[in-house]
Amino acid sequence: MEYYLKTPLSEGDVRKLNVGDVVYLSGIVVTARDAAHSRALSILKSGGSLPIDLKGLAIYHCGPVVDKKDDKWVIVAAGPTTSTRMDLLEYEFIEKTGARMIIGKGGMGSRTVEACKNFGAVYTIFTGGAAVLAAKGMKRVLDVHWLDLGIPEALWVIEVENFGPLMVTIDSHGNNFYDSISREVYRRLREEIYPKIGVQG
Repeated sequence: MEYYLKTPLSEGDVRKLNVGDVVYLSGIVVTARDAAHSRALSILKSGGSLPIDLKGLAIYHCGPVVDKKDDKWVIVAAGPTTSTRMDLLEYEFIEKTGARMIIGKGGMGSRTVEACKNFGAVYTIFTGGAAVLAAKGMKRVLDVHWLDLGIPEALWVIEVENFGPLMVTIDSHGNNFYDSISREVYRRLREEIYPKIGVQG
C-alpha cells in the first residue's frame, strides 16, 4: 500500500501501516543523531523540556549538508545515517518524546520493534546514497537547535513535502522486515541449499 501522510501523525495514522508499505510524508521532520538522542534524553530525565515538541513528528537519522544563503539555511544533501547507532536509545526516545515515525537506513533491533509496538510508532527507511534526492523533498529549514553539537548532530527542523519514498520496515504490530528476510534466508539455506552440498543445518 502507498500512503501520503502529514505530521503531526496520530496513533491511528501509524497503526494502519504495515511492513512493506510506502509512505510519502509532508509536514515536519526533525533530524537527530547520536548526540541529539543523548542530550534529549538527558534533558527529559532531568525534568526539562526540549526546544521543540516532538510528539507526532518524524525523526530523521541524518546529518545534513547545509549552506547558508541570505541568512537562511538551505539543505544541500540529506541522506540517512545508519540507524543501528541509535538503537540503544530509540526505545526510550520514542517513549519519552511521542515521536511517531523514525526514518533512517539499515534497520533497527528488537528493542525498537518493542517501542514501535508499545507506543504506536514505525521505523521507515530512505534509500541510502540518494542524499540529493532527499533534499529535494525538503521545502525549507524552519529552525535549528543545538548547533553547539556540530551541524551533523544538531536538531534541524525541516518542512517537507511528499518526502520519500519511505518504506516501512518496522510496523507498530511487532513486525520487522529485516528479521523476516533473515528467517527466510536461513530457511532456504536449511531446506534447499545445505542438502545439495551435504551440510547439516
